[in-house]
Amino acid sequence: MDTLRKDHQIIASLIDKGSKVLDLGCGDGSLLKKLSELKNASIQGVEIDPEKIKECSKAGVPVIHADIDEGLSDYPDKSYDFIICSQTLQAVHKPQKVLDEILRVGKKGIVIFPNFGHWKIRKMLFFGGIMPRSNELPYNWYDSPNIHHLTIRDFKKFCGNEGIVIEKEYCFKSLEQEKPRFLANLLCRYGMFVISR
Repeated sequence: MDTLRKDHQIIASLIDKGSKVLDLGCGDGSLLKKLSELKNASIQGVEIDPEKIKECSKAGVPVIHADIDEGLSDYPDKSYDFIICSQTLQAVHKPQKVLDEILRVGKKGIVIFPNFGHWKIRKMLFFGGIMPRSNELPYNWYDSPNIHHLTIRDFKKFCGNEGIVIEKEYCFKSLEQEKPRFLANLLCRYGMFVISR
């Protein structure tokens, strides 16, 4: 698994062999393809971007075109072992609905998002007085797909209020490098959570 990005290595380690995996906002399908190869997982992607759907198809990854803000009504309760939502939650219009659907359709969810509480983001906003940009968040305020700017602390509080169980938590300096969870809300650029209900 050393050819995988660190976050993908951890996801692969969490997935049991032969699991059913649904990836919401699957992009080019590269993670799903690796899970199929490494874990013999039964995979399915959901993507809204037609160009990314073409990439999935070329790679042999099954994908459907859908807007996850509309829900997952075509999927029965607990029909997947794992549902992955990687760097998608902050870009949807209805994150609460998406999380509810993840935990209805999946036995477990794996959610990854950029942490808008990272100290460099805070510094840019406080001292520069402008919406922050970084390698992880390279967009201007006017062309950013990120419409919900959440922090690790926000997500944990939300889970507590909604009765969502956080089974595991990971912290990343970059998606290539995991780091200790010490002061995660301040020092981590990304948070990853395994959740259930």
